[in-house]
Amino acid sequence: MGLSKFMKLMEEKKILVSDGATGTNLIQRGLPRGVPAEKWVLEKPDEIMRLHKDFLDAGSDIILTCTFGGSKIRLEQSNLADRFAEINSKAADLALKAAEEANALVAGSIGPLGHMLKPLGLLEESEAEEYYRDQAAVLSDSGVDVLLIETQFDLSEATAAVRGARIASDLPVICSFSFDRGTKTMMGVSPTKFAESMKDSGVIMLGINCGKGLYENYACLQELSSYTDLPIWFKPNAGLPTITSNGETEYSISSKKMAEDVSLWIEAGASVIGGCCGTSPEHLKKIAKEAKNHQ
Repeated sequence: MGLSKFMKLMEEKKILVSDGATGTNLIQRGLPRGVPAEKWVLEKPDEIMRLHKDFLDAGSDIILTCTFGGSKIRLEQSNLADRFAEINSKAADLALKAAEEANALVAGSIGPLGHMLKPLGLLEESEAEEYYRDQAAVLSDSGVDVLLIETQFDLSEATAAVRGARIASDLPVICSFSFDRGTKTMMGVSPTKFAESMKDSGVIMLGINCGKGLYENYACLQELSSYTDLPIWFKPNAGLPTITSNGETEYSISSKKMAEDVSLWIEAGASVIGGCCGTSPEHLKKIAKEAKNHQ
């Protein structure tokens, strides 16, 4: 059911609009730095709901659950591991409630585990697969439409994540990498290597999110689209962050500039577009307006 619903909307609209940033927007709305956004799922669900609605009002066809750091191992860092299932199911419920009113879809967000796999770290690949499987299972059981494994940088972890998600659920799976070193990840993975590693994985879409500036992300998009026939999910940052004199974080790319590049993204092969860090509802509104000219 999830696959048909997602693909039906893709077929109907051709270009879909995802949402913008979760963490950076919640920080602007009062989330203390260093506090995981998932904590507000429990303590300030109205703020999570308000952000979802702001993105939907701006034109999002798809919103992400506030579960980027919702794996059990990631939640251990903030002493929330014992509320793992509650956090993921409640975050899904919030997004689904908001999306239902707007006739939109919900992607279950699954971010990296925050631990390196062996031999560079201590985590076994089988352990990583289990953590991803557990989170995917809760999100799937909670009713999301698609599973989004995002901001990946290591092929071993990403393939473990996809395996875990596909074991846990029959929902469609998207895998998105962050090329934070420009056109490669911190582990030296290029868009080409990413595409090659996912050929037989069963994912329905490849993605690029976060990363560096618009120029670097666009270069990654061009390379990725030349090596895959799969649709591409594209959510670049609104540039790089800078710290203002009063200690606040600002991102360098304006909403106007991001919107101006939307046509280039679509021409380069992006099928789902949105924004990552620094992308506000105002950015998203202009991105969505431009994208709808291509639907």
